[in-house]
Amino acid sequence: MSGYEVTEPRLRCVLPFEAVPAEVGLLRRAAVKQLSQWGMPVAVDEAELLVTELATNVVKHVGEGVSAALILEWRGERLRLEVHDKSRTPPSPRAPDSDDVCGRGLHLVASLAVDWGTALTAAGKAVWCEIAMGTGSACRRIERAAAALENYPGTGRGSALQRRGRDAGLTESAVELIADLLHWTAARGLDPDDVLDRAQMHYEAEADAA
Repeated sequence: MSGYEVTEPRLRCVLPFEAVPAEVGLLRRAAVKQLSQWGMPVAVDEAELLVTELATNVVKHVGEGVSAALILEWRGERLRLEVHDKSRTPPSPRAPDSDDVCGRGLHLVASLAVDWGTALTAAGKAVWCEIAMGTGSACRRIERAAAALENYPGTGRGSALQRRGRDAGLTESAVELIADLLHWTAARGLDPDDVLDRAQMHYEAEADAA
């Protein structure tokens, strides 16, 4: 499949859906929720539109009721969206008439995305597009933090993700991670308050520069 090669960690989520109009809205909300859980700093509005267009194309051109899947992948400075279906017929954008309300989906995808394309898969095809996430260090810091929290181990009191839901669970994991880091600094003879102050200074300097 066409894509980009990087070695840094990635965040990836697969959202299966049924290609019916009622599912498109549910899929869009599920995608936005996932991006929010990752701490996605920008591009949520663009992603919402692209998810709608890609899923709607499956409903219109592959057939209602077929099984499909949306894959979200945040890697480096790009967010990639892929919609997989079981048809091997690639979509072909056409120039719609001025009064034509159909046929505009791929043109919208092309206008919003920095890159897009199609690829045949073992089960059918995938239509993919990528959104630029910017080059700021804050974006990279958020990505690293989200990746760390996704894999952060429990503390022996049961899974926070199970007890309080995913959003609250990630927040709880963030608190536990910060606490563990403070224990680590104290064990090495450093002042935890000084470390917190320095981290706050770094955060405020980057926030002001954003």
